[in-house]
Amino acid sequence: MATRSSLATGIGRVLIAVYGILALAATGRSVVQIIEKFSFAPFAYTVSAIAAVVYIVAMIALIVPGRFWYRVACVTIVFEMTGVLVIGTLSLFDRQLFPDDTIWSYYGMGYAFAPLVLPIAGLWWLRKHHRTATVEPVSASTTAPVGE
Repeated sequence: MATRSSLATGIGRVLIAVYGILALAATGRSVVQIIEKFSFAPFAYTVSAIAAVVYIVAMIALIVPGRFWYRVACVTIVFEMTGVLVIGTLSLFDRQLFPDDTIWSYYGMGYAFAPLVLPIAGLWWLRKHHRTATVEPVSASTTAPVGE
């Protein structure tokens, strides 16, 4: 049976690991913020929860091979990049909207700017592997004649 191509090779494994770490960090941060002090900064804490979901979905989409998951990865990482840029800019100019930080505040400064660099690297990786990542699986019934 032919195997499906995956983005989880080489540098892709590093990207997946970093997405996993940020997924854990953003999930932990948002859960604590929402449980302990949601009324203090509801918008900021909601952004933290959205970031957590984005990192989880991006990580899964980079792991699972196939055209559908390649597209999910593209959409998710573009959304992530947009979020980092918009939230990063808003956090610089509107302190009232962000009385507490999110993972994307100040372009991810609290996380060594990983939230800013990661989507750039992710989009580069997706572009580099566009053709191989969209290979669909070949079923066993089409690879060998019946009875062999």
